[in-house]
Amino acid sequence: MEYLISIIKIIIAISIINVWLFRFKKPTTWRGNNAGNMKEEFEAYGLPEWLMYGVGTVKVLLSLSLLVSIYFDELEIPSACGIAFLMLIAIVMHIKIGDPIKKSLPAFIFFSLSLIVALVQ
Repeated sequence: MEYLISIIKIIIAISIINVWLFRFKKPTTWRGNNAGNMKEEFEAYGLPEWLMYGVGTVKVLLSLSLLVSIYFDELEIPSACGIAFLMLIAIVMHIKIGDPIKKSLPAFIFFSLSLIVALVQ
């Protein structure tokens, strides 16, 4: 089970880092309100630009912390719970602007995977 949890941690972390560092300025199927990049997505949610950078920084740091938790167990629960919380907010934001459910799918998947990491010991 330990190996499976480590694989889940790696998948979560790489996915979040990919979105926030490599696909930040690119359109994806999952962006809220068909936004073309992260800035447009946060505008669609009615959120300020400074919050976008804050959320991105926290998500990347939590992702890195989740990776480090493979070796330092004490980081596992706070990192996974932090990511789960942010993914729950992402789901709520998609619902708030009336996005189809499928747009929330990545956030729901990473919310669920983060809860599995936090709860399975």
